[in-house]
Amino acid sequence: MSPKILVADDEPNIVISLEYLLKREGYTVVIARDGQEAVDAIVREQPDLVLLDVMMPKKTGFEVCQEVRGLEAVQATKILMLTAKGRDTDVAKGLALGADAYMTKPFATRELVQKVAEMLGQAV
Repeated sequence: MSPKILVADDEPNIVISLEYLLKREGYTVVIARDGQEAVDAIVREQPDLVLLDVMMPKKTGFEVCQEVRGLEAVQATKILMLTAKGRDTDVAKGLALGADAYMTKPFATRELVQKVAEMLGQAV
């Protein structure tokens, strides 16, 4: 069974491109378009990895990350923050709240594919 990845982003073009890219790589993809939807989907779907935007409606990616880290059933879920917020303080905050990795937009698709494979423990 292919690893399941949740894409949590409120920007339709990014969701479409990430979904296409990840499905092409053989992953199962689930979509959430706001922070609350992301938390619900993480609990319901138990994805192997979450690509999490910071600036989303209802809850920020930082809030989602913190909430997920507090839920025992999904604590081990890998989280990759994928956001335009690239200041050192944002990166430090994301990692401090429990993100496993942090990538800034815009990103190179090849780099993202490599990072995802690396985080899922797959050879690239």
